[in-house]
Amino acid sequence: MSEKIRVRFAPSPTGYLHIGNARTALFNWLLAKGNNGVFILRIEDTDLERSEQIYMDRIMDDLRWLGLEWDEGPDIGGAFGPYRQTDRLKIYNEYAQKLINEEKAYYCYCQDDELEVRREEAKARGETIKYDNRCRKLSAQQIADYQARGIKPALRFKVESRIIELDDAVRGRVTFNTDVMGDFVIMKGVGGVPAFNFAVTVDDCLMEITHVLRGEDHLSNTSRHIMLFEALGYKLPQFAHMSMTMGPDGGRLSKRSGAVSIAEYRQLGYLPQALVNYLALLGWSPKDDREMMPLEELKKIFDLNGLNKSASIFDVTKLNWLGGQYIRTAPVAKIADLSIAYLQKADYLLPQVNEQQYNWLLKMIESIQDHLHCVSEVCDFADIFFPKKDITLDAEEEKTLKTPESKQVLESLGKNLAQSSEITAETVTDIFKQVQNQTGQKGKKFFAPVRLALTGRPHGPELTKIIPVINKDLILKRIQRWIGGK
Repeated sequence: MSEKIRVRFAPSPTGYLHIGNARTALFNWLLAKGNNGVFILRIEDTDLERSEQIYMDRIMDDLRWLGLEWDEGPDIGGAFGPYRQTDRLKIYNEYAQKLINEEKAYYCYCQDDELEVRREEAKARGETIKYDNRCRKLSAQQIADYQARGIKPALRFKVESRIIELDDAVRGRVTFNTDVMGDFVIMKGVGGVPAFNFAVTVDDCLMEITHVLRGEDHLSNTSRHIMLFEALGYKLPQFAHMSMTMGPDGGRLSKRSGAVSIAEYRQLGYLPQALVNYLALLGWSPKDDREMMPLEELKKIFDLNGLNKSASIFDVTKLNWLGGQYIRTAPVAKIADLSIAYLQKADYLLPQVNEQQYNWLLKMIESIQDHLHCVSEVCDFADIFFPKKDITLDAEEEKTLKTPESKQVLESLGKNLAQSSEITAETVTDIFKQVQNQTGQKGKKFFAPVRLALTGRPHGPELTKIIPVINKDLILKRIQRWIGGK
């Protein structure tokens, strides 16, 4: 393209960064970075009652954690700043005055309670609920009367009857009939705070945004944005309204179906590479349908043509699968380093980890790495390796270990392990063969009692990997528990 692509991610600091917003940020970032463009972070904090600095700081921290660094923003500045809407109030008022001077906007003295009554009346009559434009042609005397009563006006944009057409990069040709909407508020008071539609459009105009990628829930706002772009005399950006992400049941995302904040996924120990990869697959598909794509690869192949019209479904199982893939391919030391905080919090490790403990931890992580989806799951396997508490089994599992065949297997295993001077994956394999030959028990009849007695679970990491990591005395104690008749 001849002009440099400029895109923006514009969150409101009224809460933490969640899955839907993070996906929007990712797609904007990919479009910019894949085309040598500019990715802008703009903070839309005109909701003065709900906006908080802590949310702004955390949103920025989560974006950096995902690897989505910005080229212009509130912390680093840029040629098109300020990048925080509360620092741009003077600008909005200047452009509002421009529309007043050009008779494209007017003051409205209707109060909220009046408007609510009219809405209810229109609803009762089965009419389209919209502002009736009654303040558009107020006389000078009427305005003077309102001012004398101290009524503070809002500022409304004049909507003329027309059909608006939009070529959306995802939706295709979209048409809007302005007859179904009334004149809309662009400023909430003289010299006050701008309405969302006005602030967004002014910012996009002045920051020279070329592409607007956002959720399809904003499509209904777009007709207003188009009218404002035209009234202000600026070229329209390319709009792309992405499909929504739904829960597994096809309903709106909720906390139960995965609509938690990025911060919560961080706390669970999902790797950022896995989460970014998963977000990319929500509403977008690469041409070759591959699934594992790290950020640098995504940057090279992302294309607006791959955005899907149909809603995507948030699938925790798919996220966990990707999480596991990225953990498997990560350096053992990286996963070990990340796991320390979780193990310390669960009282498996002391606050200070010495070199000997760390080297042992590396072996432990290596033995279970293939079974992790997120790093916090290391605590689910910790009881295998730490004598913090006895392994607990259900009644059926205990029954398995109390059979004569199982006790025979465990007794033979205990003797062979006790006699072994060094326990490695190779020696464990040899010992297993010896026990099988000595007892005649193979397959499930051999492995079931061994796994249950040593790990407390019927399935899990390879025994040849984990047995060398468990303290030998702890292994023999666990075996003795069952062959001793307890």
